[in-house]
Amino acid sequence: MNTIVLKLSNAKLDQLKTHYATKSVPNKNPYTLFVAKKNGVTITGYTSGKVMFQGPNAQSEAAKWDKAQASIKPNDNKNAPQKTSAVATLLPKDFSKKSIIGSDEVGNGSYFGPLVVCAVYAAKENLTYLKKIGVKDSKMLTDKEIRQLAPKIADTVPFQKLVVTPEKYNEIQPKYNAVRMKVALHNQAIYLLQQKIAPTKAEGILIDQFTSEANYKKYLRQEKNPVTTDLHFITKGEQYHLAVAAASILCRASFLEELEKASKNLGFLLPSGAGNKSDQVAAKILQQGGINLLAKYAKLHFANTKKAEKIAGF
Repeated sequence: MNTIVLKLSNAKLDQLKTHYATKSVPNKNPYTLFVAKKNGVTITGYTSGKVMFQGPNAQSEAAKWDKAQASIKPNDNKNAPQKTSAVATLLPKDFSKKSIIGSDEVGNGSYFGPLVVCAVYAAKENLTYLKKIGVKDSKMLTDKEIRQLAPKIADTVPFQKLVVTPEKYNEIQPKYNAVRMKVALHNQAIYLLQQKIAPTKAEGILIDQFTSEANYKKYLRQEKNPVTTDLHFITKGEQYHLAVAAASILCRASFLEELEKASKNLGFLLPSGAGNKSDQVAAKILQQGGINLLAKYAKLHFANTKKAEKIAGF
């Protein structure tokens, strides 16, 4: 799959967002301005000012916006001048067929429910089976399908899952910003999984990218057991290796289970996401038990808390 990344001005970004508005798809990544799909190409605009084009026709689609940058072909990127702002994301040859550790997270953009991070070791001998049972991007699966797939994945591949409840999240959050928290969790999940599968070693580690590689490694230096070798970062990592897709499914299944448990405890449904419905439900919880009760179920630093307090008359 071809990948082209352009660095554009804010004005140009706004043009792209408007242009692809009718082709937009749901997106919960806080670092993403928009995601759209057109002619087999996925276009992702980031708050950093970068736009990624992924797909067989990525180069031609990107060239519509910046011919100079898009003219740098992925295979030529190694020889491109360092000052260029075009980036072609490349993984080692036949990466999708290798024995890889993949990690992903779910719940970061949801006001209610936990933050779940999972790392999966998908050995090459398990890839055919994972594909056969339908492992793919969790966003392309229904919640029912995810719940059916998760036990099959758990029975097939080694994994390490970390679940940060809202209560624990609120305790950590003042000390850890969102990115640092995820770096710590991804690293810990990968480190613990490496211990589980030892002496076996993965041929690489693919992290579903949520920040720049430089930023990830900056926070990684603060960790007790930093995993620093064979790291690869790419957005939509589930498209490049089934290990990330499997991790995404296990994360989502766990998130849904925890949200369901919390809903039963409260006696009413807690929605995922961070929309207006979350504001209304949070206001109801505040009226029942105040901020202390809400802290058990929601990530308090979200803007939803202030909105809910206003609705509840606090």
